[in-house]
Amino acid sequence: MHNLKELKIWVKAIDLTVDIYKATENFPREEKFGLTSQIRRSAVSIPSNISEGAGRNSINEFCHFLGIANGSSYELQTQLIISNKLELITEEKLDNMLGKLDEIQKMNYRFQERLKQESI
Repeated sequence: MHNLKELKIWVKAIDLTVDIYKATENFPREEKFGLTSQIRRSAVSIPSNISEGAGRNSINEFCHFLGIANGSSYELQTQLIISNKLELITEEKLDNMLGKLDEIQKMNYRFQERLKQESI
């Protein structure tokens, strides 16, 4: 339905996911199956759901998966804030990643609105 490489939201979500992996690579070993895993799964879920929606047959299905991606973005936001409070992520890294995440969330909302208008 949509060419992923042309979807700016997908490209930005992929870039953020790479940033997340780099930011969590030095988390304590005891967090490998805890916070590290949760953060990475949330991050990967964002571009994954965007791509799954893009491959669906209807705009309504696409919007559904964009909604799931948005939920994952809020989950990731919470996990990053917790990581900062646990002093696992610096304030500077947190601000940078939250800024990118905020941009993705806004893009997602606008994209859903545009798709809904197209379906009318």
